[in-house]
Amino acid sequence: MSLCVIGAGLSGLAAAHALKSEGVDFVVLERAPEVGGLWRQPQAGERGPGYLSLHLNTNKRLTGYADHPMPDSYPVYPKHSDVAAYLRAFAEWAGVTDRIELRTTVESVTRNAGGSWTVVSQDARGRRATRDFSQVVVASGHNTEPVLPAPLPGSDTFEGAVLHALDYRDGRDFTGRRVVVVGLGASAVDIAADLSRYAAQTVLSVRRGLHIVPKQLFGMPLDDVAEAPWWTAMSLAEQRRFIEQALLVARGKLSDYGLPEPDHPIFASAVTVSDEILTRIRHGGVVPKPAIERLDADRVVFTDGTSVPADAVVHCTGYRMAYPFLPPGCPIGPQGSVELYKRVVAPDHPGLHFVGLVRPHGSVTRLVEAQSRWVARIASGRATLPEREVMRKEISGYLDGIAGQYGQVQGASIQVDVAPYLGELQAE
Repeated sequence: MSLCVIGAGLSGLAAAHALKSEGVDFVVLERAPEVGGLWRQPQAGERGPGYLSLHLNTNKRLTGYADHPMPDSYPVYPKHSDVAAYLRAFAEWAGVTDRIELRTTVESVTRNAGGSWTVVSQDARGRRATRDFSQVVVASGHNTEPVLPAPLPGSDTFEGAVLHALDYRDGRDFTGRRVVVVGLGASAVDIAADLSRYAAQTVLSVRRGLHIVPKQLFGMPLDDVAEAPWWTAMSLAEQRRFIEQALLVARGKLSDYGLPEPDHPIFASAVTVSDEILTRIRHGGVVPKPAIERLDADRVVFTDGTSVPADAVVHCTGYRMAYPFLPPGCPIGPQGSVELYKRVVAPDHPGLHFVGLVRPHGSVTRLVEAQSRWVARIASGRATLPEREVMRKEISGYLDGIAGQYGQVQGASIQVDVAPYLGELQAE
């Protein structure tokens, strides 16, 4: 009986390559018309996070697969279309394209009495298929459902457009318009910088300060720093002091740019990687403002009492993890945290594995490759898992440690440190 991989983005393709190398029979189900995940530019009528200005925040050397690097002709931080073309080329090089069923949506994944998994899917023509697999690998990512705040006071009177980053495509669509971007994460700063070149006015509304880090420090890409021996030898406190001092030298205080200072130390929450946003603020292309208090016909009013005219509000307020096709409570437990042994194995659902459900400070590729090799060895019988109680104990210890550093938030439960986590997977 073969294995089913759900998703043909960076993680799903890594899993497919590892499974083929291990001699495991498998099929990949992908709902989009092409491989590439979030790097593939959505076609007309599709929603997706792949806006035109999207580039890698991690360098190509570590973001490309180890066995098939990105082309030398690519810049250090390729644009999304380059990454999408590379992922397609990798699928062809790995010889897995004939195992991928495109335009196929997974509707349900259930474990049957015999211990196998029944996967119900539907293709583009509406034809439903029910198939049994020995194991299932979920590699569909965690940017699934857009998070929108509760409707703001005055929303019913606002004359402009209100959208989520998922619906954003190109700054040219807003040429001559006045736009307010909400958020300070990766999408928010990318979109604000993009808009500032076309919009008549770009305002960045920020409720809470985040640490903004350039793509390079001391001439080194951040993910090169994250795996350097001198870095991994430091304690968390030493790493924090080092980066905070480096940032102070590189860009000064965020309050100097009109942004709120973070209320937490670095690495206690996700950081925002950007080379552009602070420059665009300094050049007047982006104007920082505090949180939105209300909307008023053709204006946006902020909590400091100021207001700006606005034709559109773009909420870059992130995504929530959702797996409606999986058994209830998996992989997200009752406390809202992802509960997986070594961030891969669902202990209460034998044969169900996850690849790519991690968030490192740095490139994720080496991690998903290591996860995929481990899963392939489990699937082939060359690796075994401990008892359920042992796996549960590891999950509890991991989540306790994460809560101590990041707090009890869902996104923190998938946070990993690159070098130590890679070492754990290699040990497995």
